[in-house]
Amino acid sequence: MKRSRASRLKKLLRTDRRGPLAAAIATFLLPLAVATRSDEQLLVLVQGSSADQLAELVDRAGGTVTHHLPIIQAVGARMTTAQLDEVLQSPVVTRHIDDLGSEDPAPEEEEEACRVRGHLELSELDSQVLRWTLHNKRDAPVQLKELDIAWPVALGDIDTLSLHGKPLTNALLETRQPGAAHLQFPAVGAPTLGGREDLVISFANDGTPLLDTPLRQRDFSIKATFRGDCSTDLIPGYDNNHDDFYYTRVAGIEPLHREGITGAGITVAVVDSGMWEHPALTDDTRGNSRLLATYNARDSDSGGPVIDESGHGTHMASIIANSDPTRRDGVDTGTFKGVAPDANLVVVKILDREGQAHLLEIVQGIQWVVDNRERYNIRVLNLSFAQQPRWPFWDDPVNQAVTRAWDEGIVVVAAAGNEGPEPMTVGSPANLPLIISVGVVTDSWTPETRDDDYIPDFSSQGPTPTGHLKPDLVALGGHMTGLIAPGSALLEEQPEDILSTGEYVSTGSSQAAALVSGIAALLLQLDPELTPDEVKCMLITSAEPAINRDGRFAYSPFQQGYGYASASRAVTLGQTHCTLPVYRALPIDQLIDTLYGPAIVGEDGEPSLPGIRDLVASEPSAKGLSTTRKWGVKDHIERMDNPEVEALPTTKNGINWLDVYLLERANIEELGQ
Repeated sequence: MKRSRASRLKKLLRTDRRGPLAAAIATFLLPLAVATRSDEQLLVLVQGSSADQLAELVDRAGGTVTHHLPIIQAVGARMTTAQLDEVLQSPVVTRHIDDLGSEDPAPEEEEEACRVRGHLELSELDSQVLRWTLHNKRDAPVQLKELDIAWPVALGDIDTLSLHGKPLTNALLETRQPGAAHLQFPAVGAPTLGGREDLVISFANDGTPLLDTPLRQRDFSIKATFRGDCSTDLIPGYDNNHDDFYYTRVAGIEPLHREGITGAGITVAVVDSGMWEHPALTDDTRGNSRLLATYNARDSDSGGPVIDESGHGTHMASIIANSDPTRRDGVDTGTFKGVAPDANLVVVKILDREGQAHLLEIVQGIQWVVDNRERYNIRVLNLSFAQQPRWPFWDDPVNQAVTRAWDEGIVVVAAAGNEGPEPMTVGSPANLPLIISVGVVTDSWTPETRDDDYIPDFSSQGPTPTGHLKPDLVALGGHMTGLIAPGSALLEEQPEDILSTGEYVSTGSSQAAALVSGIAALLLQLDPELTPDEVKCMLITSAEPAINRDGRFAYSPFQQGYGYASASRAVTLGQTHCTLPVYRALPIDQLIDTLYGPAIVGEDGEPSLPGIRDLVASEPSAKGLSTTRKWGVKDHIERMDNPEVEALPTTKNGINWLDVYLLERANIEELGQ
């Protein structure tokens, strides 16, 4: 399905970039018309010159207004086709969408063959016993085929192996060496995995401490392979994922916390699935209440609790603002688990238990944020969701509402989506050129080095159908730890991602967007007068691109945007002025020359940019540790023995990374003085 959609969008980019392209995109993205009876009730969106006048038209026709949306001069309404026909006779109406009551067709996705997952942390680990929980999410049991195990040699040999309390005795030991074993199980009589069962490995030593340092999960390697092309691996894990969430360290946030930059005085609106009212979310680092308001756009209720049935919204709020302290070796570090732990929060619920939202409810939620921006000093709007674009960005009702929020002084951050690696998979509202759109980087469970930080395949890639470069940047979004609402859908669907302490670990562009929203709050605390454009400029001009040893970009701009987001670099090196799209709310005929971005279709039929061939490496970047990729000009230059005099390979376009390095260093030195 993705490949078919991408190929159709590529054809659009080949079209002339004026009126014909706009018409082609509209034809492709708009839903098909469906024949209806004249008395059938429809849920429609009607736009025009005045939401109040549209509401009067609906009332006079006998329809029912369900959503009053002056933010986009529209109403949502239930009415029959006859009533709709009557409303459409008025010159007040400029547009309508009449299929909003029908469910979107389910995406054509391949059925997942393997639904076996290993728990992300060991439930028992000492010098004698290792216990790892396996989850089979299929209805039928699966047969164990192979086990590959590696462990510290000092523990001795494996003494016993068991699954669900039953010894694994019929394995064929194909290879064996100190600290490693490969076991193969015959098809007949092979052990089976039902639902949730423990794999237990005991070692032959007597329990006497044999190592100078405590055992860690990353000291072991286990891969369980099941019949039917299905396997799961023990992840390396973090050493202490309860006291330390690590991403604030990797993203350059901790130095700001130590200087008192914690988002104080800035309000972030989290438009998502609601929030569990845990003290680390309702209170700031001093114990003061900071949950200023709640709004349920699903039933137009303001002020009451917004129960998080999904769990997603709580996890986003935790990444943004968790006020619990970070500890290392049992000692407070002076930093916190959330990016902006003293930011105020307003929570708007639009997503249901399954993580779905209706277009009208999304617009209504954003409208509430805009209407209450001054009352609660809302400066940042986090939109950690992505929907398949159905219209060009200027015709998308959600993007129209988001544009209003940006124009009213609210920094909007949106998730690019998790539909990669195909190009043109960035979702709405992240496809809106105006706002900050965020893709994903993972640190491969190693916060001490960035050499294995990479962009995973699932991170959505640009360009947008209208040729714009998205995402704007990438940020940490791999295995992010945070709070989650008890009993929520995510906990039921992914029990393997729950830590023993109750926190939840999840991955995606949603998490990356939440991290960037927190960084935006830090920048605004430092300078509350910053405009959304200036905040975006600070983030993209300080982002660090991935650069190969030969000076070429390791990822294309459609994958990494301007690069890897860093809070400390945004503060020290971010520029407040740069060239940004200037769409705003101008009439379409005044915008036609700026609606389309610079992307073209290359000779190979793939989306490209003029001159990009000499800028970007031709080989895909490594998924994990790379011997050639470095993030940022500083690391790229300083890998050289004598960076200031060594002749560096340069690309044909004449990028001189040494000059950029020297300029950044001079700016840092000036700040230090």
